[in-house]
Amino acid sequence: MYKGLRIGIKYLHYLVTAKNGRGHGIHSPFVYDLIRNVFMDKKQYPEYVMPEVYRKSLLADHRLLEVEDLGAGSRSGKVRTRRVSEIARTSAKPERYSQLLYRLAVYFNHTRILEMGTSLGVTSSYLAQVPGLEQLVTMEGAGAVADIAEKHFNLCRLGRVRVLRGDFASHLGAAIADLEPMDMVFIDGNHRFEPTLEYFEALLPYTHEESCIVFDDIHWSAGMEAAWDRIRQDERVTLSIDLFFIGLIFFRKDFREKQHFVIRF
Repeated sequence: MYKGLRIGIKYLHYLVTAKNGRGHGIHSPFVYDLIRNVFMDKKQYPEYVMPEVYRKSLLADHRLLEVEDLGAGSRSGKVRTRRVSEIARTSAKPERYSQLLYRLAVYFNHTRILEMGTSLGVTSSYLAQVPGLEQLVTMEGAGAVADIAEKHFNLCRLGRVRVLRGDFASHLGAAIADLEPMDMVFIDGNHRFEPTLEYFEALLPYTHEESCIVFDDIHWSAGMEAAWDRIRQDERVTLSIDLFFIGLIFFRKDFREKQHFVIRF
């Protein structure tokens, strides 16, 4: 994991070198429309209200949980005690990115969604409200954290959500069986080089031409940057978009040549 100063320098470089976030100079009609209709959409949708009320309640919840982090943040796998408020502050996706994922799913009419990394379920609460949703499968390694998320889903009657507990590799087959073919995948957990590539290879056969895979924290560490570079250069990926904190890949065969964009968001 990069330290604060290193990630800050990288972010400044991204801001200076990224393409304009309003679409100027973007010659791909697909990407231009995506920027104008999704990235720049500032409308406050009614679906934003419930997840943000829930986030505020989590930030005020100081209960202690025994949490086993199976990802890169805890290579030892030891159980440690964390407050709910701390998890909400450090692990839940910020509001603007959770809302972006919701808008992406709506824009592309994605109705079969996999989230690898539930945390406390804030982003899941957005995705569970996508119109026409058939199924959202969300996976969380820490059982105590997943319990809080699932209680919230039940309370809010988000009925098309299935929570899978435990390490991702053990439950990926069950998730694929529920969702095949998958429209959207959000990978937010186990931020290491090898697992990220393994997830990509395991999921790829069950996507389709209009699927989108979103990778979280693509500049979180040297390993994640290497994994992101390997994935975006894969011959099966026809378009990749770097928004610094997340990366998007697409598989559309109508693109005449492979494209990669770094866009200010």
